[in-house]
Amino acid sequence: MLLEGKTGLIMGVANKRSIAWGIANAVNRQGARLVLTYQSERLGENVRELAPSLNNPILLPCDVSSDEQIQTLMARIGEQVGHLDFLVHALAFAPREALDGMYASTRRDDFKTALDISAFSLAATSNAALPLMKDRQSAIVTLTYLGSERVVQNYNVMGVAKAALEASVRYLANDLGPLGIRVNAISAGPIKTLASAAIGGISNMIKLHTERAPLRKAVDLDEVGDAAMFLVSPLSRGITGEVIYVDGGYNILGV
Repeated sequence: MLLEGKTGLIMGVANKRSIAWGIANAVNRQGARLVLTYQSERLGENVRELAPSLNNPILLPCDVSSDEQIQTLMARIGEQVGHLDFLVHALAFAPREALDGMYASTRRDDFKTALDISAFSLAATSNAALPLMKDRQSAIVTLTYLGSERVVQNYNVMGVAKAALEASVRYLANDLGPLGIRVNAISAGPIKTLASAAIGGISNMIKLHTERAPLRKAVDLDEVGDAAMFLVSPLSRGITGEVIYVDGGYNILGV
């Protein structure tokens, strides 16, 4: 198995429909042992219900809006495991009111929240994980979306946050490459998840994608999970700083 003996941290599992959960299953099938985080006790209950299907995972709380909680998380991973071979950052958030109406009317506090949780947290968690990951030929993967580079109705401030996230991938790849750490992003097509449910018209987006993407099908969790498994495995050892599209080819279309 590709990830036998490897340990990875996956941040962002909310329920069985989470993209992060699809990734967790894919890397688990390849032999990885996982650390899963949850942001609140309510979400922690969901993670605890899912955990028994994995290979003896470690479950730990972490709210990435807190530097202290990020540092505590990495310290506990260091104590219980000693290292990390990969980190999957599947975190994004913007207040619901910021995903409606005009982007121009975005409130300052909502902008700060979206950029903090959706983009800055990648830099913060990557930096905190450095002592656990450096010199191990390790990998970091995050999740983005086409709304980072094209206007998607109702995506608004999240599109700006994802653009910052993709720029962060490039800068982190340059920073961490000399330490043997690769950093990449997956840009998945629209999938109905707890997070995407906040975007008005998500069902129509999925329908349109299915009708017009070159592969004429919706994207599923397993496809994204397998792409992430590839990016954290030795198979992708020569790839860093990239955005890999898993969207059935939708991104290549002009209209």
